[in-house]
Amino acid sequence: MRLEALTKLNAARRSRRAAVVVTDLADDQVQVILEGEPVSGLLGEEIAKVFRSGKAGTVEVEGRSLFLNVHLPPPRIVVIGAVHISQALARLAPVAGYDLTIIDPRTAFATEERFEGVDLIADWPEDVLKDRPLDAYTALAAVTHDPKIDDFPLSEALRVGCFYVGALGSRKTHAKRVERLKEMGRTDNEIGRIAAPIGLDIGAASPAEIALATLAQIVQAFRRRDLVTEG
Repeated sequence: MRLEALTKLNAARRSRRAAVVVTDLADDQVQVILEGEPVSGLLGEEIAKVFRSGKAGTVEVEGRSLFLNVHLPPPRIVVIGAVHISQALARLAPVAGYDLTIIDPRTAFATEERFEGVDLIADWPEDVLKDRPLDAYTALAAVTHDPKIDDFPLSEALRVGCFYVGALGSRKTHAKRVERLKEMGRTDNEIGRIAAPIGLDIGAASPAEIALATLAQIVQAFRRRDLVTEG
């Protein structure tokens, strides 16, 4: 791989951006394409497939054999709220391949005893996200029911384009949340991305079932996320 391509790929890794290395098997010419860069035609379609699947493979495009090697940032989940749903989600997320962090300033809930072995931060989201910012490969789930804790990270997740944003609460609760997020500068289109009530509609009732429905919705959002590949 030429130095220019390697530099571009390493920069993408450092900034948690997805990239595909396209190698022409006839002459070993290499091109690095970042997610969001426009690529027209059949190659754009094939690159979109590997960005979504995360699986490398060989494709035929206009008589050329190309090997597409995809490099995706590890997807992660940030949960706002150290509640019973979070306890179940913390056990389920690693099984599906997601790193998980829980943030909650309420030290009565965010304890090592309740979340042994979990990346748990007992602090306000506003302070935590300064050093651990959200990005497009992060799913955010807000489950505290407390606007003072949930609203800022929800707004931030919409602003930076997290691939999934979900919030616990009834439709009445969410309607009030919508108004607050508008006052924080979020647009109708951005707010429309919030999954509320959180989780796929599987009739979930217990905290464990809500966690399962939430994880399923996160996986669905990740595999069906919007991509820009066509020029």
